[in-house]
Amino acid sequence: MNLHEELRIALEAAAEPGRTAPMQAYMRDQFVFLGVAAPQRRLAARDLLAGLKGIDAGTLLEHVQRLWQQPEREYQHVALDMLDMHRRQLNIAHLPALLALAHQRAWWDSVDGMAGIVGDVLLAEHRRGGDGHAHMSDALRHTDFWLRRIAMLHQLGWRADTDAVWLFDAALALAHEDEFFIRKAIGWALRDYARHAPEAVTAFANAHRQQLSTLSYREALKHQPP
Repeated sequence: MNLHEELRIALEAAAEPGRTAPMQAYMRDQFVFLGVAAPQRRLAARDLLAGLKGIDAGTLLEHVQRLWQQPEREYQHVALDMLDMHRRQLNIAHLPALLALAHQRAWWDSVDGMAGIVGDVLLAEHRRGGDGHAHMSDALRHTDFWLRRIAMLHQLGWRADTDAVWLFDAALALAHEDEFFIRKAIGWALRDYARHAPEAVTAFANAHRQQLSTLSYREALKHQPP
């Protein structure tokens, strides 16, 4: 029995048919579901994914790509769990493959999960002295707004490692867009950095209040004092 057969058996055993319809409705019926809640999904797949310790990046991505093509949405979530568990096997050379996956079957759940993986890869590159942000410039200008969202969000959780100039420039580059998921991403990225540098974010948001959408501005300062 191979890994993918074992994963299917484990997920199907954890599925609760009564969850299927609500899960599909929550995702606007864009995907079909087995009916496995996130905690049960992680538990069902944990040992199988942990068994891949030491896997090379090429094989890891092959497994992920195969999971990404499965019709049930839980498999894309397992793929993201797999990447997260073995993210140290990845480097900037693998960013095109990761972004190509994010471009497929895209919605906020898979895109935001991939933003975290991409961010981890770029943070590791940054801490090695490389310019991780250079690899996000094309994504920031991509015709697919989901990849622009990843570019906007990739520094989430970086705190002191955040390149504030890049963050603020990216926010302004996307500020004119009407797309809800872009406006939300701008606010989220700024709000996250505000946990580390509240005064800088407040100053930026107020200086560019006319350029930022109401949503982005409100989200950026959501946890700031009036």
